[in-house]
Amino acid sequence: MKYAKFESILSAARMNRYLVASNGNTRKAMTLYRLNLKLSQEFFTVISCFEIALRNKIDDICILNLGNDWLRNGAQPKGVFDNKYCQQTRQNINDGIKKLGNSYTRNKLVAELGFGFWRYLFAQRQYLATGRILLKIFPSKPTSSATKQYNQKFVFNQLAKINKFRNRIAHHEPICFIQSQPIKDSSFARQHYGMILQLFQWMNIKESELLYGIDHIDNACNQLDKL
Repeated sequence: MKYAKFESILSAARMNRYLVASNGNTRKAMTLYRLNLKLSQEFFTVISCFEIALRNKIDDICILNLGNDWLRNGAQPKGVFDNKYCQQTRQNINDGIKKLGNSYTRNKLVAELGFGFWRYLFAQRQYLATGRILLKIFPSKPTSSATKQYNQKFVFNQLAKINKFRNRIAHHEPICFIQSQPIKDSSFARQHYGMILQLFQWMNIKESELLYGIDHIDNACNQLDKL
């Protein structure tokens, strides 16, 4: 496809960063755009696996400590989320229950709640409401020191970065540049990839086995760097 046609479909505003990063080389700009799509596709697969693993680990530990139907019970009057600090969490659960209607099961509710919900369980008030148990899903997490705290806040912030990165991909925003600059670079993507792998390892999940055959992020980043 000629660049003029490519640009007319995707818009000049969208393609401008790719064109600038390619020093005006239109063929290279189109290749860079396609590589960004490929990298985004690779990430979405890995993040999906991470999200499922995270929510299942949280569900397992909460079942042990709060009971099998901990989500629905927690959103009911006098439940663990029935306080002024956890109203959004409670609302999200009740919205999920209402959406499921007669097809409700605990497993369906777990799947219904999004990444943002599970991330926010590590916010201070939600973490306290569930009894300070959620860090147990990371048995291989490093021990905190005077200079580095691997606490609930640290996990919350890491998950927030991954969630923001996930949303960026979902909204078709590029991940192949230095942030806020039209400069081709894989470091932004590699940084988030490293966060995901680290949290897998903290959960005692062998990510290389889980993602066997479906994780090609390193290769996609290498292609980007070589362009």
